[in-house]
Amino acid sequence: MKARYIKYILHFKRPAGTSRGVLTTKETYFLILKNDKKTGYGECNLFRGLSADDVPDYEEKLKWLTAHINRPHDEILFELRDYPSIIFGWETAVKSLNATQPHLLYPSLFTDGKAGIPINGLIWMGSKDFMFRQIKEKLQAGFKVIKLKIGAINFEDELDLLKYIRQQFSPDDIEIRVDANGAFHPNEALEKLKRLAEYDLHSIEQPIKAGQLEILKELCATTPLPIALDEELIGYNYMFDKQKFLEYIKPQYIIIKPALHGGFTGTETWIKAAENTDTGWWITSALESNVGLNAIAQYTYQLGVIVPQGLGTGGLFTNNFSSPLYIENGELWYEPDRNLDFDEMRN
Repeated sequence: MKARYIKYILHFKRPAGTSRGVLTTKETYFLILKNDKKTGYGECNLFRGLSADDVPDYEEKLKWLTAHINRPHDEILFELRDYPSIIFGWETAVKSLNATQPHLLYPSLFTDGKAGIPINGLIWMGSKDFMFRQIKEKLQAGFKVIKLKIGAINFEDELDLLKYIRQQFSPDDIEIRVDANGAFHPNEALEKLKRLAEYDLHSIEQPIKAGQLEILKELCATTPLPIALDEELIGYNYMFDKQKFLEYIKPQYIIIKPALHGGFTGTETWIKAAENTDTGWWITSALESNVGLNAIAQYTYQLGVIVPQGLGTGGLFTNNFSSPLYIENGELWYEPDRNLDFDEMRN
């Protein structure tokens, strides 16, 4: 088996606002494996400024992987233990190479086009009017769960948006999740959570910046609004540490991103740790191209999920790859007659 990688820059259709700034491009890497008969594809979804493996020697580790691709699985996994996005790309590429078709990683009713995955509709940060338009579009598209990115505009304006939604739709009609991306100052977090809780929200993701464990533990114990941890999970690479972390913090939910949390191997250990500690969980994509998203969607379906997940279709980018994924009535579906297009990587 031979291996190579290529760097690829994804371009957003419109600037994507987050509490960490506005994104116009997204860097990613594709790992391509070949044997005498087939080719496999995986995405090493490096997220600059967020991934634990956003380090100067990232490409050196990719070069190591391509040079040692035929080493035993456990040896490679150990070598890559601190590079979660490379593990994700490697696991996906191996799965792709061994599949009957390179895009068909986990055959199921989902890939047969007979079942969908419930997902939330994502509302991006921006002006109040921009966010309001997005909300109307998601509701018209049949979403029953929406997720609002908050923390970038005036907090009172964000509360006004939530108030508007609740005036129109009860919690039985629309479930609302919010994601602060660590935007709240610890001294004001609990008060803001109390005000947000007035609007019958499902949960809030990462209210304060990661790394403030004692404050976070207290917040999870006293919050009137369930807390879901996201960025906080980054950097925990071993099952023992994951279990110990959840036992100490006691969050209501965790959100698992395969590209940030060690691929499917890392995802499975987070799920096990969550179930051992009675912690809720769901899976979310992290601005992958359709190559990575295709893998995550297929993997997620076969877990038997019921809770709406945080997946999309890669529609944010102008130069993404054509994909069999589409959304219908708030669910992610797979069109079996439409293959994922790998042509850009075959040169």
